[in-house]
Amino acid sequence: NPGQGPLTADQFAHLGEGAIAYVRPIRSEEAQALFPQIQGLQPGQQLFALLGANGAPIVLADSKDAAVANAWENHLATVSVH
Repeated sequence: NPGQGPLTADQFAHLGEGAIAYVRPIRSEEAQALFPQIQGLQPGQQLFALLGANGAPIVLADSKDAAVANAWENHLATVSVH
C-alpha cells in the first residue's frame, strides 16, 4: 500500500478474505463448536478444519488432503497453521 499508510485493524481483519484459507488440525470437541450443524462426532477424533482468512469455518474434513482439495475447488490459496 505505498502512499496509503498502514492498514486499519478492520482492513487487516479482512486481508485475504475470499482468496486465502488455512488448514488447521482440530479435535472433534472443538470442531463441534465451530461446525454445530455436524452431528455424531466421536470425542477425541483428529480432524482438519478449513477456515477463511478471517477465521470463519468453511469445511471440516477427516484428512488434511481433503481440506486442501476443498480449498482448491473453491479457488482458495491455502496456508497451514500448526
